[in-house]
Amino acid sequence: MPDYASFYRRSIDQREAFWAEQAALIDWQTPPVHILDYSRPPFARWFVGGTTNLCHNAVDRHLAQRGQQDALIAVSTETGSERCYSFAQLHAEVQTMAATLLSLGVHQGDRVLLYMPMVAEAVFAMLACARIGAVHSVVFGGFASVSLAGRIDDAEPVLIISADAGSRGGKLVPYKPLLDEAIARAGHKPARVLIVDRGLAPWARVPGRDEDYAEWRTRHANATVPCVWLDATHTSYTLYTSGTTGRPKGVQRDTGGYAVALAASMKHIFCAPQGDAAETFFSTSDIGWVVGHSYIVYGPLIAGMATILYEGLPTRPDAAVWWRLVEQYRVSVMFSAPTAVRVLKKHDPAALKRHDLSSLRALFLAGEPLDEPTARWISESLGRPVIDNYWQTESGWPILTVCNGVEKTPSRFGSPGKAVYGYEVKLLDENTGEELTEANQKGVLVIEGPLPPGCMQTVWRDDDRFVKTYWQSVPGKHVYNSFDWGIRDADGYFFILGRTDDVINVAGHRLGTREIEESLSSHAAVAEVAVVGVADALKGQVAMAFVVLKDSLQADTPSAALQLEGALMKVVDDSLGAVARPARVHFVGALPKTRSGKMLRRAIQAVSEGRDAGDLTTIEDPAALQQIRDAVGRGP
Repeated sequence: MPDYASFYRRSIDQREAFWAEQAALIDWQTPPVHILDYSRPPFARWFVGGTTNLCHNAVDRHLAQRGQQDALIAVSTETGSERCYSFAQLHAEVQTMAATLLSLGVHQGDRVLLYMPMVAEAVFAMLACARIGAVHSVVFGGFASVSLAGRIDDAEPVLIISADAGSRGGKLVPYKPLLDEAIARAGHKPARVLIVDRGLAPWARVPGRDEDYAEWRTRHANATVPCVWLDATHTSYTLYTSGTTGRPKGVQRDTGGYAVALAASMKHIFCAPQGDAAETFFSTSDIGWVVGHSYIVYGPLIAGMATILYEGLPTRPDAAVWWRLVEQYRVSVMFSAPTAVRVLKKHDPAALKRHDLSSLRALFLAGEPLDEPTARWISESLGRPVIDNYWQTESGWPILTVCNGVEKTPSRFGSPGKAVYGYEVKLLDENTGEELTEANQKGVLVIEGPLPPGCMQTVWRDDDRFVKTYWQSVPGKHVYNSFDWGIRDADGYFFILGRTDDVINVAGHRLGTREIEESLSSHAAVAEVAVVGVADALKGQVAMAFVVLKDSLQADTPSAALQLEGALMKVVDDSLGAVARPARVHFVGALPKTRSGKMLRRAIQAVSEGRDAGDLTTIEDPAALQQIRDAVGRGP
């Protein structure tokens, strides 16, 4: 086993040779002609000339050796159902879905938008798209109609796949009415809509547009649909992520680079078994997020592992439900988020001792900074390694962690780890762009180009935005900007300190404060609004809104203020979804700004968290900041 330092340096100094070796971890119909084309920075094209298929690598290639082993384990504590699909059964279901897509007019390169709960059919649909070369775009099922409409207009899907309803915490969420409203709002009208009827909520069929999947599944029950061999640079999917403007960004991912990156990560980071061993991977994420794409659907299946698709809460029916699944399905690797662990910490610790966890090798956590007390508690409670890792929707797989599949490396509480192979990570001074090489210097975390395989190709249909947003935001440097602050200790371990832009991280969900501000501003009573992310012990961060009203008398009594606050939260619910709802809406007479009119959001955030607001010599009206202090009860 090589030492990690040498392994990492080779991935940077001999990129093409390194990634040519990793490419052998997947099947190719045609081997790549060129490993890397970086003739047009910052656009990196990996494995040029090679042809492959994500579905083949996730399903078909395992049939001969492990066809009867479990592949997909669909569990819903919301409906009380559990169903295991072997690789052979998954293969059949994906072909049935693929035949349905073809019959409904989906062709190679067409977009298929998924607005789905955590059900097996969602995985069938993703794999079926990959099988025939369609581009899937999954939208989280909790998104509101306005947000969904924006994604429909950007992706322009020929088909939308949805369900009658989802459920969370026993609360039914009808999807079909939300989808109908989104399509009505959208300028682009999909030709067909395919509904998976779970029998949870009635739904009305739009004649000539809507189809019931049960009918098509019967029609194509024994279909045979071969994989389409696609160029490695062919777009596999788009996934929308919040930006600093109200318009979300469609992260565009390729096929070959993504497959290789995931296969390598399963070996080097998650220590997936090599050979025919049957093991289970359990990611508690949602397919609407990038973790769900990479480590519920594609990564574990590419590695030949069974993967658990879970619909439900970590505390329902009780706080031991996840550990019951670990015991029942002999889970060897688990992936969750710090927020979930903080939720479990509030429950009886005996729940962690109720089940046999001897199969579990490690728990990986990502999505938001992992604080040391939470990491230490879960590590000691489980008696298993807890491995933090840091990455983004844009990267598609970890940027910082420890790679125990290369060399056993101790984790360090509070740190997601060291730079992962392929990522030339640096810290730069925010103002000068100079590299910070001394230990414990705070800087902006950046990555030198080219980005490794598996990272975003560009912003969907907007190369210019890709370049300007990510590569031209650090003075005098042409580097990928993560928009996160970080420090690095003397041993090379990084520590993430928070965002440099207006994106906040609420329980692992990235939200643009500008989107929330625009939503609140749409209310007739609002004159001006500022939204900041405020540290929260449970969720990592929550959105806090400060509103200046057109008429202050509208909130001049506690009851009137409470009523208006509720109305404003409903505006956000309706336009962005409950996940974006501010924790509080505070009414103030003015917002702190510089003399040039720039909003002092960092000062607002600092005051809200009880920290020193820093240098305020540029503030136009110090009384405005005092109003923020009074509103959040921080005193003078």
